[in-house]
Amino acid sequence: MTLKEGIFEETEEPPSLDWHWQLKNRIQTLSELKSFFPTLELTENLLLAESKFPMAITPYYASLIKSCDPSDPIFAMSVPQAEELIENQYLSNDPLHEEGHMPFPFLVHRYHDRVLLISTGTCGVYCRHCTRKRIAGRDNRVISSEQLEQVVSYLKEHPEVHDVIISGGDPLTLSTSALEKIISQIRSVSTVDIIRIGSRVPVIMPMRITDELTNMLKKYHPIFINTHFNHPDEITKESTYACGQLVNAGIPVGNQTVLLKGINDNPEIIEKLCRGLIKIRVRPYYLFQCDLVNGTEHFRTDISCGIEIMHYLRGRLSGLAIPNFIVDLPNGGGKIELLPNYILSNEKDNIVFQNDKGEIFNYPHSN
Repeated sequence: MTLKEGIFEETEEPPSLDWHWQLKNRIQTLSELKSFFPTLELTENLLLAESKFPMAITPYYASLIKSCDPSDPIFAMSVPQAEELIENQYLSNDPLHEEGHMPFPFLVHRYHDRVLLISTGTCGVYCRHCTRKRIAGRDNRVISSEQLEQVVSYLKEHPEVHDVIISGGDPLTLSTSALEKIISQIRSVSTVDIIRIGSRVPVIMPMRITDELTNMLKKYHPIFINTHFNHPDEITKESTYACGQLVNAGIPVGNQTVLLKGINDNPEIIEKLCRGLIKIRVRPYYLFQCDLVNGTEHFRTDISCGIEIMHYLRGRLSGLAIPNFIVDLPNGGGKIELLPNYILSNEKDNIVFQNDKGEIFNYPHSN
């Protein structure tokens, strides 16, 4: 039996189409994964990595694995690797200094006009490159009613906050009623203009995007969802349908790709991904430099790699399909955008530019 051919008994309504079943039947150990991929070699370092950083993969996402080795992008993003044991002085558990910007547990206030609410520590898949590896799979608590009231009080005391990002873990692993409780309480604050949900669910558990969910969400517009496609192999008929359901409900969907060595650190792959996303009505939003998180050093590229990719995309894709290349600076420095340098020199009478084709142009200064 394989994941693709029949992880379930054949019925009129296969249980694998139910997101509760997917969440309940996540593959959470390497030994369990080996029962579906017998060629997987369980080395001592691999088992150490599994014990250090929890593992979970939905059966749907595991079914996308074509090859049981790190050359396969789905495998590399979801299965523990020995390289996660690499440590150095630049890595930390909380490189963005989120915990230093928490007025109280579950709420991060790093930017003047927005806050991030950590709704749960549970995800459908514990991505091996996750910024919050310190939380994912370790602290599966869900924000309580009392803590939610504390968040609402804080928002009312801070009218400068106009944007609330509900994140985790993954908020779409919550029941629809539990998620609505959070959203309705936030929406009750008059100074909150925008509610955003950060979720990888459309990619790793697309059957979660049900009519029940979208009918609930569209009661609280404006709602935005940012999801997390990293590779063209993740754009399937299932994830396409899920994203379509959200967009059809009036929910704009953006994408935040993480630049990962050996997975998507290639201009042609990112171009194919961006083209695929636009085709399914998902807006490429960010291309993130991988954060300095413990257990992710093997994924990290040089900054120059991202800049080269951005230079490649400009002129090949419309602006609508080009993400912003972002570095989230360590120690809470915040996000900055990096671009290729198209200015060759700033002369007395004009600025000298070089376009993406290498052609030179003079642009006069204003009088």
